[in-house]
Amino acid sequence: MEMVPSEENQLVPKEGMFWSCRQSLFDEMKKKFSQIENAAEEPRVLCIIQDTTNSKTVNERLTVNLPASTSLSKLHEDVAHKAGYVIGTFDLAWGNISEMTPLDQSSAITLSESGFEAGKRNFLQLTDRDGEQPQMASDESGTADSSGLDDSSQERFIGPLPRESTGGCSNDYSSPSYSYSSILNKSETGYVGLVNQAMTCYLNSLLQTLFMTPEFRNALYNWEFEESEEDQVSSIPYQLQRLFVLLQTSKKRAIETTDVTRSFGWDSSEAWQQHDVQELCRVMFDALEQKWKLTEQADLINQLYQGKLKDYVRCLECGNESWRNDTYLDIPLVIRPFGASQVYGSVEEALQAFVQPETLDGANQYFCERCKKKCDARKGLRFLHFPYLLTLQLKRFDFDYTTMHRIKLNDRMTFPDELDMSPFMDVEDESPQTESCTDSGAENEGSCHSDQMSNDFATDDCVDEGICLDSTGSAERGLKPKVAETANSLTFELFSVMVHSGSAAGGHYYACIKSFTDGQWYSFNDQHVSKISLEDIRKTYGGSTGSRGYYSSAFASSTNAYMLIYRLKDPSRNTKYLDPEDFPEHIKYLVQKEKESEEQEKRQREIERNTCKIKLFCLHPGKMMTMIENKLEVHKDKTLREATQMAYKLLELEGVVPLDCCRLVKYDEFHEYLELSYEDDEDTPMGMLLGGVKTSYMFDLLLETRRPEQVFQPYRPGEVMVKVHVVDLKNDTIVPPVSVRAFLNQSIAEFKQLIAQATGLCAETMRVVLERCYNDLRLLFVPNKTLKAEGFFRSNKIFVESSDSPDQQLPFTDSHLWKLLDRHGNTIRLMVLLPEQLPGTLSNRTAGQKAAGGSDGSFEGSKAARKPVEAILEESTEKLKSLSYQQQQQGSSNSDSQKSSDTSDFEHIESPTQELDSGSSASAAADNRELEDRIQAAAAGGSSGPASDPDNQFAGEERSDSEVHNDRSTSSVDSDILSSSHSSDTLCNADTGPIQLANGLDSHSITSSRRSKAHEGKKETWDTAEEDSGTDSEYDDNGKSKASSTPFMYFRVSEPRNQGEASGDAQKCIIVHVDKRITLAAFKQNMEPFVGVGSSQFKVFRVYANNQEFESVRLNETLSSFSDDNKITIRLGRALKKGEYRVKVYQLLVNEAEPCKFLVDTVFAKGMTVRQSKEELLPQVKEQCKLDLSIDRFRLRKKTWKNPGTVFLDYHVYEEDINISSNWEVFLEVLDEPEKMKSMSQLAVLTRRWSPTHMKLEAFREVVLESSSVEELKEKLCEISGIPLENLEFAKGRGTFPCDISVLEIHQDLDWNPKVSTLNVWPLYICDDGAVVFYRDSTEELMDMSEDERSVLIKKESSRLLKTGHRVSYSPRKEKALKIYLDGGPAKDSAQD
Repeated sequence: MEMVPSEENQLVPKEGMFWSCRQSLFDEMKKKFSQIENAAEEPRVLCIIQDTTNSKTVNERLTVNLPASTSLSKLHEDVAHKAGYVIGTFDLAWGNISEMTPLDQSSAITLSESGFEAGKRNFLQLTDRDGEQPQMASDESGTADSSGLDDSSQERFIGPLPRESTGGCSNDYSSPSYSYSSILNKSETGYVGLVNQAMTCYLNSLLQTLFMTPEFRNALYNWEFEESEEDQVSSIPYQLQRLFVLLQTSKKRAIETTDVTRSFGWDSSEAWQQHDVQELCRVMFDALEQKWKLTEQADLINQLYQGKLKDYVRCLECGNESWRNDTYLDIPLVIRPFGASQVYGSVEEALQAFVQPETLDGANQYFCERCKKKCDARKGLRFLHFPYLLTLQLKRFDFDYTTMHRIKLNDRMTFPDELDMSPFMDVEDESPQTESCTDSGAENEGSCHSDQMSNDFATDDCVDEGICLDSTGSAERGLKPKVAETANSLTFELFSVMVHSGSAAGGHYYACIKSFTDGQWYSFNDQHVSKISLEDIRKTYGGSTGSRGYYSSAFASSTNAYMLIYRLKDPSRNTKYLDPEDFPEHIKYLVQKEKESEEQEKRQREIERNTCKIKLFCLHPGKMMTMIENKLEVHKDKTLREATQMAYKLLELEGVVPLDCCRLVKYDEFHEYLELSYEDDEDTPMGMLLGGVKTSYMFDLLLETRRPEQVFQPYRPGEVMVKVHVVDLKNDTIVPPVSVRAFLNQSIAEFKQLIAQATGLCAETMRVVLERCYNDLRLLFVPNKTLKAEGFFRSNKIFVESSDSPDQQLPFTDSHLWKLLDRHGNTIRLMVLLPEQLPGTLSNRTAGQKAAGGSDGSFEGSKAARKPVEAILEESTEKLKSLSYQQQQQGSSNSDSQKSSDTSDFEHIESPTQELDSGSSASAAADNRELEDRIQAAAAGGSSGPASDPDNQFAGEERSDSEVHNDRSTSSVDSDILSSSHSSDTLCNADTGPIQLANGLDSHSITSSRRSKAHEGKKETWDTAEEDSGTDSEYDDNGKSKASSTPFMYFRVSEPRNQGEASGDAQKCIIVHVDKRITLAAFKQNMEPFVGVGSSQFKVFRVYANNQEFESVRLNETLSSFSDDNKITIRLGRALKKGEYRVKVYQLLVNEAEPCKFLVDTVFAKGMTVRQSKEELLPQVKEQCKLDLSIDRFRLRKKTWKNPGTVFLDYHVYEEDINISSNWEVFLEVLDEPEKMKSMSQLAVLTRRWSPTHMKLEAFREVVLESSSVEELKEKLCEISGIPLENLEFAKGRGTFPCDISVLEIHQDLDWNPKVSTLNVWPLYICDDGAVVFYRDSTEELMDMSEDERSVLIKKESSRLLKTGHRVSYSPRKEKALKIYLDGGPAKDSAQD
């Protein structure tokens, strides 16, 4: 630029040049503004990326917002910049990586062309490439710095990770959330994690510690598996060897431990058991020793982990010392001494307390063999030898005797990085005079028999060490002589801290381990491995910043160190990890084998990532056009033609329909709508047709079939599917549907022309009715209105009628068409099981009161008198059905038992007007009287006795099996159960009508079941009794309506059929088509001719899933909760009146093996006294149960499940003194003497004597108390037993009556002689009749039994308690012992209770 001097002698641009530069800058800015403006107008794509390559970033999200025209390569560049990775070292994929293909990072295709949606969130995953971690932009080598951590740049992790799932170590802690993709990417630390099976975090922590122990890992590698000796699956050392090889060489982030646990003999249930990591360490070491017998590794555990100590007692008078040597695998350190308020603050302090001797004096003096008397003495422990690997267990789990619960001590206890153990060796000022010594050797291995461990709340019966062997013998291990250790060789360095997070009830384990390669600390938290620092280790000390008081642990962190492992600092013994090139040959072979297996898994995973998985449907021609469902898995590169062939074979259509008569179409299962057909796309890859490989699709596929002479019709986007039902008003028929496809912008006039072409009807006289939802009928009469305006959607159902009948001139709601459609929409099909026609009960029946539909013709009385009742009922049934069939056309192939939507029940139903004409009240009344006379005449001919009271004529009726099995049934049923149990799906109903078109859906009514489903959730159920459980006020005592007239409701019975003919137990089942708006009262009246008695003399039971039956009693409720093919059972018996309740009566047999026995069903009424109900019960139990009782020698009492309760006195009134409800249950108890209970203030207690001398329980005896005094109870027991008052002890029984308990446990388990003065306080709480009290003589001694006698009694008691099923345990769930099975698995004990 040319410069000129200014007035101030400064150089400035020449004026013309200045304006030229200014213009160029302006143009440049204008261009940029234009680009910004264009970019603002362009749609933008929001991408949300989850980085799954790093445990620290797996829960974080990266977001980029780019124009839709951005290329995929530019997207990868932006993501790399934002994530800080090198481009080309990672992949981006849709959704879940396990099922997705990575995006092409070199592609120039735009985001919009690649399936990204503008204006919506697009979720991607950033994954590793070929199993390698992405390279950081600042570290091109891609290797992590292992020498240390920079506090400012590296995020440290310590402690449990948050979890989303519940599959953790316990309910107190949940393991870290991870997807399957996260275990495919190796941690940036270079270490591999272990997958938590469910609650196996304790196992993972120990395995990682052993893996990071060079001496153990190298020794394990040197062991070689011999296939001839045992199976690989059950070999614990071999499975550990495989696991360690994978931990060292795998590229995965985490690997499974299922093979290891399978070698332990564990099943899947063991994964849900939480155990102590120290217990696992002990048991697993024992198992390894058993497996390593006679090998070079036989003494490996002892050489690495076993130490030696001396347990001694020294007399303080003569100096004589008795001692024995014990071995140990770990040292348990007490945190809080028993009874102390202060805790030990460090490991050194706890170790000093461990070896601190105690003085035996006073009553606890020691008997000295030298002094020949009891003397003061010192008792303690001394360490003789420390192991190479020193394990310290911090005893954080204790027992609180105040609350009687296990607790965890979270107090602070520090531990050093280097621990000098020389101060704790055996150093004495004087040389003791030793009198005796023993070497326990292997007998007490791993245990330190010290009183210092008295507060360890672990029980050890010295029988089960956690190993189940085939043989009981085991070789004793001898101790090798050890070289004397000097103070300089007793410095140990910390390398593993096993941390527990949680409470005594459960928690989570993870391990903090130092690598001996680089000295770096790592956190091994199941599948997550991350670097940590020494500061993070110090955070595991536990405790809080407060004082070390008694309650300090209650406010401390629950995450603290539980086990510490130190290694002796000895350069001559310290070894390094074996490098892969130094592996033994058998390990190299194993490495190659595992590598090939991992590569195969990777290839299979790649196939899975490129496989489209989508639902597949088909109306199967070989299965009566039933809609079947399957899952189609096809590779994204397979063509549509190949996918059709796969679906053809998958659905087994070979031999049923030719392949060229099948095609795949896009299908919407929810709306049952065919969306799109793929014409000319046979060679298009499925990945393109389906929009890529996705976790789930918003649509499905349907394999459509056709007949050879048919042609597939095309399905285009924007079309709607319409099911057209043609209505014939002359014959009152509705034919199966025809499918028609239309567009929403078509007018009604155009739509009618379309229907006319498909059905052959006249469009000018056509009436079209749309059913938009359940029974919502809408006449479409505006010609120029569009289908969309009329409410059409994807799938629709219409009815069409075309005739010149006068019915078209009537208002739609008054027309015959509307009535027919209304009846069609509200009629359901019920399966009604009639009672058995038993001769013994026919004489007690009365005739029906009303015929179901009016029957014409006359009966001849003389003939009727000679006919059996069954023949009369059959004849009347046929008469009643005649009206239903008189309009039927000859040659019709449709069944009467199917619905009109498939093969309709309404193809031959009569018109409402005809039914009303034929069902006039005069003819019906005449026919009913005639039918009643004939049935009564037949009944009179078969019975010689006089007619009984109609209200009580079914008192002797036997109880049905279904009632026996449903004693706990109630009439109140949850509405959710109703809706779930009775939904119908018409896609499962076969259609035998002709296939009109080739779309495969023509023979099914897709929406016919929607009406019933829409009303299933309603609570307008007619099987739920009201509070009074009686009939409603608008009905008389016989169940007849008090109203002068009731609206007509459709009711028709199909051909009856017998149930159980093959078994000889025939029972008639009829199919009833009935309007669901009918009331229960009207339904029962219509059923009278088929049952043979009046509606007040039979009961209606609704049958639910699992054949549960509930009586329906509300006469004013409708059948609106029913749907097609629901079942109803009719049972003879008097129906309930208002204020009456159905009652089940059971006999109480206190001294029988089964104390509860069903007797009869009866009816109690509101306002009835107990004595009146007993008077009505007497003849019933005498006739049905053969019990001849006196009214003063039995009582009624409350029944709560199987427990006897309050005794009902004769003057008590139901609903006033005694609450009563539907399906009530009471006990009937036979008395040996007149009733002693006279007042409600008295208390009836069932007592039972326990005789420990004979190991026997005597029979129950009832004691009636005047008050709740314990003294009165004892006095009464003394009277009946003869036990002196001062020797009598009692205890309340536990559980359900009769409170059975084993005679081996009753003497110790019950709470004998509680210190209370009244019975209605804790721990007795005896406030009602029926409580069980055991008593005994305190002077009786327990029988002394031999082992054989005891074994026989144990088997006898186990068998008795197993049969009664009354044993109830109130103790908390016992923890399952941790065992490793060397013989393949646990033995199943079938006799175990």
